[in-house]
Amino acid sequence: MSLLRVQSLSKEFGGVHAIEDLSFSVAAGTIHSIIGPNGAGKTTLFNLITGIYTPSAGMVEFDGRPIGGVAPSRLAALGLSRTFQNLQVFFNMTAIENVMVGAHLHLDRRFWPSLLRLPGSVRRDRACRDHCARLMDFVGLGAYVDAEASAMPYGALKRLEIARALAAKPKLLLLDEPAAGLNATESREIDQVIKKVAADGVTVVLVEHDMKMVMGISDHILALDYGRKLAEGTPAQVRANPDVVAAYLGAHS
Repeated sequence: MSLLRVQSLSKEFGGVHAIEDLSFSVAAGTIHSIIGPNGAGKTTLFNLITGIYTPSAGMVEFDGRPIGGVAPSRLAALGLSRTFQNLQVFFNMTAIENVMVGAHLHLDRRFWPSLLRLPGSVRRDRACRDHCARLMDFVGLGAYVDAEASAMPYGALKRLEIARALAAKPKLLLLDEPAAGLNATESREIDQVIKKVAADGVTVVLVEHDMKMVMGISDHILALDYGRKLAEGTPAQVRANPDVVAAYLGAHS
């Protein structure tokens, strides 16, 4: 069953096609990777899926319903969550407060109960904090629960963003270059987190330049070439595709 379906999707910026007539689907419960060099349209595609950009043509369908024109906040409530290429961390908060921000759609946001700290509101906030602490432990950050985000190393902050995205209780998690800027050890940690997320039942769509990671964890790979589909298939199929080898993996790989 397809959790995400993209059909004949296009996006133009001043007459330039960033995405052109792109179609693919993502099966529920899989890790689906999207590869391509800078300028291939990967982040633009994420922005189209998550409602930041409006398509010039085509359709995006999530969990059986068209989502064109649906606001990003509404998509998050429907179960679509993402991270970004660049860190989007609140450095004036603690680590766990950052994760709790991701859970805000599931909290009681009424003004008076929150202002007066009514018992029910207090219980829900405590339960949220406990849940977010478990998410931090899930991504390997149990030791940082009470840490200031500004004092955390870069690799830990990358995993903190994943924990925050998981706090929204997504069905589909889009990860935009989660291993960017990481050393080999930190990349392996992210690799393991992504596998755990998928094993926990969350479908993952991954944009990543780390080909070792992509080939090691993906069920399905889509290769883009200037906004168009170059190839797709299993890691073995994509690795063996001569056009992909020449364009992205190196002609001598």
